[in-house]
Amino acid sequence: MTDKTIAQLENRLNDLECQLAFQEQTIEELNDALAQQQLLIGKMQHQMKYMVGKMKNMETSNLADPAKEPPPPHY
Repeated sequence: MTDKTIAQLENRLNDLECQLAFQEQTIEELNDALAQQQLLIGKMQHQMKYMVGKMKNMETSNLADPAKEPPPPHY
């Protein structure tokens, strides 16, 4: 191999190592973002279940027995 060929291969190897390092960093950042999103989705699901339960309780309380309601003031 000539010195020029070796230099070209070294340059190519350096470029590939830089690309690999960049890809590893990108994968780590994406993994962190995904983990944060999963935590947020879990919290949102919990809040949604809580709100659905609250709304169901409101519906039940709005359907109270009319016989138990006090008469209007004009009676």
